[in-house]
Amino acid sequence: MEQFTEIITGLFFLSGAIFIVVSVITHFFPPKKINPLYGYRSKRSMQSQEKWDFAQKYATRQMLIGGIFMILAGLVNFFFDLDIEKGISGLAILLIVVAFIFYTTEMKLKKEFTE
Repeated sequence: MEQFTEIITGLFFLSGAIFIVVSVITHFFPPKKINPLYGYRSKRSMQSQEKWDFAQKYATRQMLIGGIFMILAGLVNFFFDLDIEKGISGLAILLIVVAFIFYTTEMKLKKEFTE
């Protein structure tokens, strides 16, 4: 069981660190033009350059928040040795953070750019 807890804690830290590094990179080097490879891409964000630019800034901030949350979740799991099998798994929390980034960015785009 201890090995499983270490794996989940490592998943939290690694995922959180990746989110933070990507958010820092996209903050300083945001994609300038709409493209299918780099940046926050969704149907709504790719409708115009103005929406694209807004979505890049907002999603970057949300990704930073998600990364910090993942690292904090790892710290909680490390210090309190939570029984992950009976609670939420690391993968589920990762998916929740990704859903948080997409949902909040899409809702903000919808609110800011009413058609």
